[in-house]
Amino acid sequence: MKILVTGGAGYIGSITAAELLAAGHQVVVLDNLYQGHAAAVPPEATFIQADLADRTALAALFAAHPDIDGIMHFASYTLVGESMEQPLLYLRDNLVNAANLLEYAVAAGVRRFILSSTANLFDEPERMPIDEHERIVPGSPYGESKFFIERMLHWFERIYGLRYACLRYFNACGDTPGRGEDHDPETHLIPLVLQVALGQRPHITVFGNDYATHDGTCVRDYIHVVDLAQAHILAMESLDQLGTRKYNLGNGNGYSVLEVIEMCRKVTGHPIPYVIGPRRPGDPATLIASSTSIRQELGWQPRFGDLETIIRSAWEWHQAHPQGYHED
Repeated sequence: MKILVTGGAGYIGSITAAELLAAGHQVVVLDNLYQGHAAAVPPEATFIQADLADRTALAALFAAHPDIDGIMHFASYTLVGESMEQPLLYLRDNLVNAANLLEYAVAAGVRRFILSSTANLFDEPERMPIDEHERIVPGSPYGESKFFIERMLHWFERIYGLRYACLRYFNACGDTPGRGEDHDPETHLIPLVLQVALGQRPHITVFGNDYATHDGTCVRDYIHVVDLAQAHILAMESLDQLGTRKYNLGNGNGYSVLEVIEMCRKVTGHPIPYVIGPRRPGDPATLIASSTSIRQELGWQPRFGDLETIIRSAWEWHQAHPQGYHED
């Protein structure tokens, strides 16, 4: 298949693009490079630098590539904290950009769509681990924007026959030898902790230690980015047979912030000091995924399921690329 990957110069998008190519698919990457890096785009992919807000650029893309079979949509604003401070970036821009993409996609005859969704749909889960039947209570404007896009897809399926899968994943992490996590600013826990080990920051700040967890810090389900990429590919390849699906993606194991820091100490051999800061708005105490549905229906099986393997892969990439993609 020929797959359009929006946000394909970003962390998850670029690694998914590489996995798609390795699986024999053709890839077109669209990215505005707001958080992405041109160096992360696989050289075998066709790269178009453009913004989803630019309708002229979208029209040109689908005119130049009328044979696109499916879309994987990663491009969006993704920071929970930022969404609590600038909600319209999320409640307006994420939605409008997704609507633009969907409008041109169905006009071009695209009938397969994978949405990069989020565990932030579940701010107050009633059950743990969280399955697809959990009630949706978004924890931030970011989570709300993803829920709105899921609802938009519901109507595009009913009206235009667009088959789709919403993949609600938890904490993406880990790296590959060729591609890794490089955000500005960096907000994800594992790369921030590894920056301490690299001597790039004096300590890590732990946002709250009074949560209802075993050590008072937030518990999250960490999933390797390659396992996420493989889930996207399986979901895309199954749409014709199984139709629309919604899957929660994680390893089913929860690790606290302090446990992640301790594992980073083990992997790096660095003491990694930390300080306790105030809670961040929009952070629930515990988020752990039940991935039973995608395991049973698509045979998805994480290959990098343990925390030590995940952190070692990240440490290897960050040691080799201490300045990320900005080595020059």
